[in-house]
Amino acid sequence: MIVSVTLENWMSFRDPVTFSMVAGRERQHGSRVPKVRKYPVRLLPVAAIYGGNASGKTNFFRGLSFAKRFVTDGLRPGARIPVEPYRLDPDAAKRPTRFVFELLIDETIYEFAFAVTEEAVIDERLVRVTSAGERTLYERRSGQTRLEPPLSDEASLRYAAEGTRDNQLFLTNTVSQKIEAFEPVYDWFRDGLRLVAPDSRYEAFEQFIDEDDPLAAQMNDLLAQVDTGIVRLGGEETPLSSIHLPDPLRTELLEKLAPGDTARLIGSAQDDRLTVSRRGSGLVAKRLVTYHRGSTGDEVQMSLVRESDGSRRVIDLLPALLDLASSGSKRVYVIDEIDRSMHTLLTRRLLEHYLGSCSAESRSQLLFTTHDVLLMDQDLLRRDEMWVAERDGQGVSTLISFAEYKGIRYDKDIRKSYLQGRLGGVPRILLTTGCPASESGERGG
Repeated sequence: MIVSVTLENWMSFRDPVTFSMVAGRERQHGSRVPKVRKYPVRLLPVAAIYGGNASGKTNFFRGLSFAKRFVTDGLRPGARIPVEPYRLDPDAAKRPTRFVFELLIDETIYEFAFAVTEEAVIDERLVRVTSAGERTLYERRSGQTRLEPPLSDEASLRYAAEGTRDNQLFLTNTVSQKIEAFEPVYDWFRDGLRLVAPDSRYEAFEQFIDEDDPLAAQMNDLLAQVDTGIVRLGGEETPLSSIHLPDPLRTELLEKLAPGDTARLIGSAQDDRLTVSRRGSGLVAKRLVTYHRGSTGDEVQMSLVRESDGSRRVIDLLPALLDLASSGSKRVYVIDEIDRSMHTLLTRRLLEHYLGSCSAESRSQLLFTTHDVLLMDQDLLRRDEMWVAERDGQGVSTLISFAEYKGIRYDKDIRKSYLQGRLGGVPRILLTTGCPASESGERGG
């Protein structure tokens, strides 16, 4: 779980900005807030980020995406680090970009931080937080890495430290060297953090082509609740010749796939999703299709490309929400523009499904950006679960929790205040008089 994320000098976030998932003192929806018994802290299961266009919402998402790729994939020797500092200030453009992650992993809180320029990692550290205090596991500055014994694989870690390139994280190099000491943190970025962009397609769609998969049944149950017209999803066997499988790829699949194994493919048609399986000495392809109820009561099969953008978006998001709501899930999904192509009531229903599964024992989280003010409802979300991204006259973004504003009672409809600009995060649209249409409200205790 995310405890907090701090960004500095990343895109429009020139100054340090901290996004916290630590629950405040309010009692609303308290039964669904996870408790961490080893620490005096409760972590929120959900967070919504509002804001006008170019306010910084997507830049925050891109910051998480950069950190995930940099940790898990690394870079080839000599490659430029694809960092994006604040460009409107010449001094800021020369300073390092910094990220600080506080994460709950297997009931232990870690702080992982790094600062980078285009050329090199300037500093990096990993700290384990315990009830007795903090213990620095390693710290790297000016190309030198200091380890804090006792550590398992200490000799191997020292060897890895000497071989860590300037454009590489020490954390990434230890895992590439098959050293397990810090693997839980790496695994969180690789497997625990899932990012869904507005144009992302859900990858594990083969579960819905296999109609015997338990997740397929759950998916179809939810589809029936959200009025897409789709009765169910399924798989249709299709000739390999119809998907224009290149000969080199066909050869590679025949060599790598064992009998019963399945590979995912994206077809040449938009949103066409297929699987290729090994059957005997050959390959068999299946295409994801939808079924609707015809006028005679029979099911009518349709290709996915015939579905609306909204229906395809639902198909993409439902697996993520099912994963979040599953027992024992520890993943964090961050969805940019969760409401894209979807009706507000549909988006709300999906959120309600996830929040209904949350409890004091939950360890999953959902963060999303949105323009949908009808979701700005305290019957759905707590004040500390709602944030606003605001950009000032210099193009500098900040993130502000609604819990920081004065006078927002638990029973208040806050949408009017938001749309009037009293909470910030709305476009500064000029009226015919030339006056700004909105001004930010007052924050305080």
